[in-house]
Amino acid sequence: MALRLLRLAPGSTSARGLTAAVAQHLGGIHTSAQAQRQYGPLAFILGDTTTKKLTATSKVITVDGNICSGKSKIAKTIAEKLGMKHFPEAGIHYADSTTGDGKPLDVRFSGNCSLEKFYDDPKSNDGNSYRLQSWLYASRLLQYADALEHLLSTGQGVVLERSIFSDFVFLEAMYKQGFIRRQCVSHYNEVKKVTACQYLPPHVVIYIDVPVPEIQSRIQQKGDPHEMKVTAAYLQDIENAYKTTFLPEMSEKCEVLQYSAKEAQDAEKVVEDIEYLKCEKGPWLEQSDRTFHHLRMLVQDKLQVLNYTTIPVYLPEITIGAHQSDRVFREFLELPGRKYSPGYNADVGDKWIWLK
Repeated sequence: MALRLLRLAPGSTSARGLTAAVAQHLGGIHTSAQAQRQYGPLAFILGDTTTKKLTATSKVITVDGNICSGKSKIAKTIAEKLGMKHFPEAGIHYADSTTGDGKPLDVRFSGNCSLEKFYDDPKSNDGNSYRLQSWLYASRLLQYADALEHLLSTGQGVVLERSIFSDFVFLEAMYKQGFIRRQCVSHYNEVKKVTACQYLPPHVVIYIDVPVPEIQSRIQQKGDPHEMKVTAAYLQDIENAYKTTFLPEMSEKCEVLQYSAKEAQDAEKVVEDIEYLKCEKGPWLEQSDRTFHHLRMLVQDKLQVLNYTTIPVYLPEITIGAHQSDRVFREFLELPGRKYSPGYNADVGDKWIWLK
């Protein structure tokens, strides 16, 4: 499954943003879109360095918390008030939203997993629960790479709802509730071990602490029939994993701010607390233009980003055959906007000459 996401991965965010021209017909000759400019060693040598772009708000901030804890609202507010770019929580269709026409694809192109099915039947024997967790991790890995690429390329800070560094709290809760097997936990930990270390952690982690009874009340008010089936025990295990594992680990790498649901509503106070932080710990302080260059080269290459998630081990929940993978990939290429560049007429495409 990781291989499938790797093959369907989007291109560089900065490269997508730099392409302004669209294909058009000129004098009977079909001209393609202009070649995308991409950051590389030459650009670095010629002075396109990161440190000269960084400002006081060139930070990576993540907002974490349980289901329905209010992450989205506080993340948006922080981004608006500090002039940062907001990245909503990466879901199943994150890769879909950044490629093609931006519309969600069929389940067979999106990890062959279902969040609704997880809520309805978390112990399903078809492996959906771990396929979902594995796919979401790969999607959040892509998003974190996009966020770092944006910061390193522009200097603008980023605010994310959850990230690859907190995704494991749900895995721990799934395992304790008997939703996934021990082999899945081992596989996930191995993937995380070889991927997360490639990236700089956030400068600031914000945790919104909402008691489980209140979480359940919010879920009921939201009214999602699938989400309403989430048990209190699962929500409690998520909270415990945050408090006993995630927060202690992150406090060694970055600044951690923790708020109750009521405190988080005071956005001005939260922003003031962020601005007060000096962020004097963590690996960001050890970076130079050269190390930023290597990281920027990695995060813009989304195939390389996902390559680290592909571990050669047989696991029924996520393993697919080569023939099935090729078939899905061919079907994917036939989707509108996937096989040809914008403006290309597929019906008469073979008659035109492409100019480079």
